[in-house]
Amino acid sequence: MKKIGIVGGVAWASTVEIYQTLCQLAQAQAHAQTTAQGLGPTGAPQMPEFSIESLNIARSQSLRGIEGDEASWAGFDAYFRAALLRLQASGVDFALIASNTPHNRFEAITAGLSLPVLNLFELVAQEAAALGLRRLLILGTEPTMRGQALPSALARQDIEACVPRACSAERAALAPLILQLQAAPQAEAAAAQIQALALQTLGESARNGEAAICLACTELPLAFPAHREAPVFEAAGLRYLNTTRILAQAAFLTATEPVSKLAAPVNG
Repeated sequence: MKKIGIVGGVAWASTVEIYQTLCQLAQAQAHAQTTAQGLGPTGAPQMPEFSIESLNIARSQSLRGIEGDEASWAGFDAYFRAALLRLQASGVDFALIASNTPHNRFEAITAGLSLPVLNLFELVAQEAAALGLRRLLILGTEPTMRGQALPSALARQDIEACVPRACSAERAALAPLILQLQAAPQAEAAAAQIQALALQTLGESARNGEAAICLACTELPLAFPAHREAPVFEAAGLRYLNTTRILAQAAFLTATEPVSKLAAPVNG
């Protein structure tokens, strides 16, 4: 099993969720294998090895640049690249960033690295295409909703990206909602807020099989605790993509592939 590197702390809740999911998937795989062979417990299951570089979310946010000003993002890019370089030096076989927002700067952050890094936005686009989606509503931080990285990945799969109307009160309410989910989740109220925003943005197309909502911030799936283990789920008649679970499952598949192979889109 390959050794996994995680850039975490941005935010800590998503780091915990990714780590826990990877361990649960390894345990489930071991149980399935012993059951298929007609065996009972045979000792501790094979678990992936990890190195985690946990960053300071406040520092990462203070280093965010200005949309359209490439030079202003240099400090942000360098902060994440340095973490990946430390993971590379620790001997991991591949890495992931346990957050959506830095993936808006994925190409700049991973430029020149020899370490493979999973590309979350490409994974999401592939999942959406496999579901036959034609439209995907992106909900996340402002850099993710303003950025072109995820819409470009979706466009390569012939999927239209849409976001809530700029400067709307509903869109502005997403930032405090994310902070609330990090600190003290109020799942029922948060889910209702997300559903209302989705219906307002997508209209009735939200309920047809060609549209879905991408929870493109790794805290947003915490609003749906009953579905936390599903990469794709339905709630109140709407379909959602859980980016946290999509990333964790891709990382597990990559970790369990032969060392010479990678099972998910990466840099380079």
